[in-house]
Amino acid sequence: MGKRNSQRKNAMMLESEDDDTSSTSSSTVRSDRMSVSGNDEVQHDKESLLDQALDALYEKRGSTREKALSVIIEAFSTSLQHQFVEKKFATLLSQCLSCIKKGSAKEISLASHAIGLLALTVGCGDNAHEILEESLSIITQALKSRSESSKISSLLECLAVITFVGGNDLEETERSMQIMWQVVNPKLGPNVAASKPPSSLIAAAVSAWSFLLTTMDGWRVDPRHWQESISYFLALLDKEDRTVRIAAGEALALIFDMGSFDKIPGESDNSANEGNKGREALTHIQGLRVKVLNQVRDLSAEAGGKGSAKKDLLNSQRNLFRDILEFFEGGYSPERSMKIGGESLNTSTWSELIQLNFLKHFLGGGFIKHMQENEFLHDVFGFTPKRKFLSSNEHLSSGEKRMYKSPNSVLNKARTQLLNKERMQAQHRNAGHFAVRQGNEDA
Repeated sequence: MGKRNSQRKNAMMLESEDDDTSSTSSSTVRSDRMSVSGNDEVQHDKESLLDQALDALYEKRGSTREKALSVIIEAFSTSLQHQFVEKKFATLLSQCLSCIKKGSAKEISLASHAIGLLALTVGCGDNAHEILEESLSIITQALKSRSESSKISSLLECLAVITFVGGNDLEETERSMQIMWQVVNPKLGPNVAASKPPSSLIAAAVSAWSFLLTTMDGWRVDPRHWQESISYFLALLDKEDRTVRIAAGEALALIFDMGSFDKIPGESDNSANEGNKGREALTHIQGLRVKVLNQVRDLSAEAGGKGSAKKDLLNSQRNLFRDILEFFEGGYSPERSMKIGGESLNTSTWSELIQLNFLKHFLGGGFIKHMQENEFLHDVFGFTPKRKFLSSNEHLSSGEKRMYKSPNSVLNKARTQLLNKERMQAQHRNAGHFAVRQGNEDA
């Protein structure tokens, strides 16, 4: 009970403003003695905020846990929290999973994102595999409730990231991909009609599925394994929602890039029946390829609608399908290059491009920071940074400084609350309010 009470006291910083008065008297000794000089202050602030945010995940009030998860997400996005993870890895994972089991849709989304960031922080190894194994059944259970598409999308992204980092073999990756496939293609039984998922959920599931497919190295290339997925993605190219079309187009480009559809499966077997089945599957896929090509050609030149948002999405669609058209007609995969800290990050295959786009989306504003310092991502993209950012705020990029200093920053808001509380406590101590307690502590 003592530990739980301490955790609740440490979480007071994350309570709503209505609770500020009652929470001030329950501040921690760690906060009382916090350093307030230079870079040590910034680093100590972050460590203290993360400790308090972790403690706040034990709170009964859902809004408090949501605020705590937001602080954790921003801290893990904007810097690599290796020291915190080394000390609190198991506790953080356990509490985030608890939030998924009992939380609101918003809390589940936040907890899912935090778990994904935790996996990217620890990189490949036993901890990443533990994240996957501990999270899989809880995520699978949470996916069965389709009440909020944003929640399901976050769970799918989390499952993709933790499998990408922590999966040890093809079977584990296939297991996660099958879970994703069931979200967009639910099979509830012969006499049960499954509800159609919304477009945003379809786009998220297809993107997550494709992200994991990039790791499968040909996925035991046999045309018979591809027929269902190619037919499904081809049908999605007819959907009105452009995000769905884009996700389906990327998936199809990846499949045809990875698949060897010029070799008849079963020819090496002694079974004539297997060879015949292989020929039938190959012929069917070649027919599907023609249909895909026709659709891709149309989408690469589609006329647009009104509005800047629609125009941006239309341009994204056109650019993508022009790349896919060039790939289908000439065999050329799109090449991309972006500067990170003076060095170029290059992609030259569909797999690399899909991985890059997915992780940029997942990390958001923290992508550059992670590409500078995250050794796991260095290995994924074969990227060697020119220099690594130091932990000092003065060495952050201008964009990261704006993120840290922004009055809308979750981390900055919590930091401001913490520093204000410390100033108040310091004033009380100077007035003798804490003199007796301080004397007892010194004794």
